[in-house]
Amino acid sequence: MFSFRNDTFQNDLLELSDLPHSGRPKPRILIGVTSDQTCLVLRGRLRALRHAGFEVIILSSPGENLTRLALEEGVTACPVAMRRHISPIQDLISLISVCKILRRFRPIITDFSTPKAGLLGNLAAWGMRVPRRIYTLRGLKLEGLQGTKQRLMLWSERIAARCAHEVVCNSESLRSAATALSIAPANKLRLFGDGSSNGVDTVRFSPGTTNVREGWGIPDDDLVLGFVGRLTEDKGIPELLVAFEKILQAEPRARLLLVGWFDRAEDALDLRWRVHIARHPRICHTGFKPETAPYYRAMDVLVLPTHREGFPNVALEAAACGLPVITTECTGARDALVHEVTGLLIPIGSPDAIARAALELLKDQGKRLQFGLAGRAWVLERYTRERVLGMAVAFYRELLEGLQGCEEQSHP
Repeated sequence: MFSFRNDTFQNDLLELSDLPHSGRPKPRILIGVTSDQTCLVLRGRLRALRHAGFEVIILSSPGENLTRLALEEGVTACPVAMRRHISPIQDLISLISVCKILRRFRPIITDFSTPKAGLLGNLAAWGMRVPRRIYTLRGLKLEGLQGTKQRLMLWSERIAARCAHEVVCNSESLRSAATALSIAPANKLRLFGDGSSNGVDTVRFSPGTTNVREGWGIPDDDLVLGFVGRLTEDKGIPELLVAFEKILQAEPRARLLLVGWFDRAEDALDLRWRVHIARHPRICHTGFKPETAPYYRAMDVLVLPTHREGFPNVALEAAACGLPVITTECTGARDALVHEVTGLLIPIGSPDAIARAALELLKDQGKRLQFGLAGRAWVLERYTRERVLGMAVAFYRELLEGLQGCEEQSHP
């Protein structure tokens, strides 16, 4: 068992040369995810671990985000092709590739997350006897599945968790769901503070000016409802589009700003919805944007009508920018705001609920300001990047110190 100290972030990031293993090669940690898109949520974490004295390797499917992240964070990138859906032959090839990488680098700690990388990575790490194996649970994809697919996904999660020494959950509601589904014993499930993958860079994500409205031809007196993320069914985009028509009937000045991309996952949007977005005169679709802070500043309200989450970063980023947030009561998302204080929680899959909540805020500037101020204060108190990453680094260091203690006992 480990416990978190109340050190400042700077103390948590002290060089590991201060620890008893000084003089030895830097300990290696390998962090793996399925898609290079998920690399976006690892910004800052890899650099923090490197500054703390670890040699860091990042593994994911090949892509621009993997290459960019490795360069930005100063770590080693290992591309391994992995498919999100079940593909026995390709999965076996991916498993062998992960084993080869583990044999090459011999990390002392592995941390795999997302369903496919979580399963294959933790199986490989278990088979290669990596000293400390972590499974980071970023959400439960099985919540969006039914029947045989759901059962297969549940067993996949259980196997990944069984192969790991610790299972780190992104939010309290996710930990509760994992316990209820018997993914892992309660004493194996960990939560850093109040949750979140990486916390929020509250300097980068802060209230301020932007030229986004000008660039998209949005008048200053228009009311902008915004969304940031993958444009998929699981993110609730169909319900949002239906709700937007209801919103326009009551508030003709409304605009919908969609900041994200059409993901080719199993929950991809039908072509008709893509056409609808492209042709709608009151919808602005930006595509993928690596820098989203200016787009939050162009919004009046952020809406995230998601069906499943681990802990949505976009809700915290929007709150840090002073925006009120609307999201659903699903696992993970309900942890990302305080109802009637920093935003509004609504039922899953309800266009009417989206429309009612959006109109309540779009028509009340005072409430928007009140929620926005409370949201930024809440993020500054609980979810700064320094606090969240400080706890993560402390966790890895506790694991490392535990290994050193075992080694000293075995070699008196």
